[in-house]
Amino acid sequence: MIKLDGIASFVAIAESGSISEAARRLHLSKSVVSERLADVERMLGATLVHRTTRKLSLTEDGAAFLERAGRIMREVDEATADMAERRGSLSGPLRISAPVTFGRMHLGPAVYPFLARHPKLELTLDLDDRRVDVAADGYDAVVRHGALEDSRLVAWQLAPSRRLLVASPAYLARQGTPRSPGDLRDHRGIFYVNRGLADWRFAERGDALVVRATVALRVNNGDMMRDAAVAGLGIALLPTFIAGAAIQSGALRVIDVGVQTATESIYVAHAEGRRASAKLRAFAECVREAIGDPPYWDAWCGPQP
Repeated sequence: MIKLDGIASFVAIAESGSISEAARRLHLSKSVVSERLADVERMLGATLVHRTTRKLSLTEDGAAFLERAGRIMREVDEATADMAERRGSLSGPLRISAPVTFGRMHLGPAVYPFLARHPKLELTLDLDDRRVDVAADGYDAVVRHGALEDSRLVAWQLAPSRRLLVASPAYLARQGTPRSPGDLRDHRGIFYVNRGLADWRFAERGDALVVRATVALRVNNGDMMRDAAVAGLGIALLPTFIAGAAIQSGALRVIDVGVQTATESIYVAHAEGRRASAKLRAFAECVREAIGDPPYWDAWCGPQP
C-alpha cells in the first residue's frame, strides 16, 4: 500500500518542480523525499517524474496520478483543519505571501495578537511585492492590493482601498496646487515602477482619463514613494494605507483635481479548487477585524474629496 507521506512528497515535487524545494517545504532532507518518491513509483510500477539536471517534469502517468493525489492531500488537509476547528484550536504551518509595505505597516500588527492566541500555529509571512504563483511557490494564500488578475485564485476582500494624489506643503507652495487633471501635466510625478509609463489614471464619467507628467522618481516601493513626496520631490498617487499617517500629521496634503481613481481592494486569495482551511479563514477574519470597516487608516485622511 502506498503511504500517505509518499503521496505528500510526490505532490510537493510535482507542484514545485524540484526535490530540493519539496524537501524545504516538507522540512525533510532531499534523500528522504527522493526515497519516498521512489517508493511510490515502485508501488505503482510506473515512472512519475522525468529527472534531468535542471528541473523535474511529470510523465504522462505522473500527470494522471497528480490529479487524484493532489485531491487526496487537499482532503487530508481539510479534514485535519476541520478537526482543529472543532477543538477550537489552530496548529501547524500557514504560509502567506504579502506586499512589503502593507505587511510591515498593517498586516504585522494585525496578526501578532492572533499568533499569541494560537501558539501552536506556525505562520510564515513572506513579504514580497512580486506576483507569486500560489500553488507552485508553496503558499497557502497571498495578500494583495489592486485587481485580481489570476482567474485560478479565489479571493475574499479584506478591505476597500482608495488612492489619493498627495504632495508636501513645501512642494505645493513652490509649484502651485493643481486644480484640474490638465494642471498635473506641469508637475513632477513620483511613480511606482509596475509599468514603463509615467502617468496617472482616473475615471471620469465612466471613461479612463490618462494624465502624463514629468518623472521625478520611479521606485518599486510605496514607503519610498511616500517619503519622496514628503521630501518635496513631486506629486504621488498613493493608497491611503500608505499615505494616511503622513496626511494626518500634515506632512502631505491631499490634492483634489475633480476626478477620482477607482476604488481597489486589499484581498486574500487561495488556489482555486482548494477549500480554505480553518487556519486561513481565521487569519483572514483576524486581519479584517483589525482593519475595520471603513479601514482605520481612512479616518486619518478626512472625507473623500
